[in-house]
Amino acid sequence: MLILCLAMGAAPAAAQQKAFVANALTGVALSGYDPVAYFTEGQPRLGLPLHELAWGGTVWYFASAANRDVFAANPEVYAPLFGGHCVTAMARGYLSDGNPQIFRIVGDRLMLFHSVGNREAFALAPAPQLSSAVDNWEALPDYGAQTVSAQ
Repeated sequence: MLILCLAMGAAPAAAQQKAFVANALTGVALSGYDPVAYFTEGQPRLGLPLHELAWGGTVWYFASAANRDVFAANPEVYAPLFGGHCVTAMARGYLSDGNPQIFRIVGDRLMLFHSVGNREAFALAPAPQLSSAVDNWEALPDYGAQTVSAQ
């Protein structure tokens, strides 16, 4: 059911109300990868500082001005669920930064994973893990416009 809701674009509201993981050295979300490219190219693509946008308390890079504008029009659609934390770890009740190169699009939502093993574990039972991840994410304090890193 939750996967169906995601497929219809109805992501859990709390899934985007927390802080985003940002690179500890640069402060850039997704370690500089363009969030729109995951959807348009089906793979991660590094963005450029030339096409940056501040949103959600952090800076995002984009491969083109067009991608930046698409994101700016509807950032909740393109930003990773759970602030970029690993979905499997969130389902298990702890924070772990997602790796922008290890991802999956489920129900038109970008999900990051800490490792290939975590992504494979998620694929075995996505609906219950996603449900647990949502519950655990909602239980976290709201950091407002801050960025957090589990590391």
